[in-house]
Amino acid sequence: QVRLVESGGGSVQAGESLRLSCVASGYSVSRIRNCMGWFRQAPGKEREKVAIIYSGGSGKDYADSVKGRFTASVDNAKNTLYLQMNSLEPGDTGMYYCAATYDWIVCPSSPIHFTYWGQGTQVTVSS
Repeated sequence: QVRLVESGGGSVQAGESLRLSCVASGYSVSRIRNCMGWFRQAPGKEREKVAIIYSGGSGKDYADSVKGRFTASVDNAKNTLYLQMNSLEPGDTGMYYCAATYDWIVCPSSPIHFTYWGQGTQVTVSS
């Protein structure tokens, strides 16, 4: 039914940039009360919020650690979610996941509330 496919990860040096993409099918990124998010997980650590985006892309909520460096956006025509990551740091290393949920008035930040998940794309940042 719902499928999320991430791409764009890779291995880069600190200070460089990457753009992740998440193509959604069977799910509308623009529908009101739908919530999408980027999460990441480093080995041995819990999965954590990177960015939440909602209301067709007009609403955004970033983790403090990425504010000013990362930008989430949506292309409603392509039904695709993006994460532009600039000034990457070694601490940004991890598996990045696209996630989605629906029927929320206020979007959650915890990954436990997201229903659909992509398979992840690895981001590795070397110092």
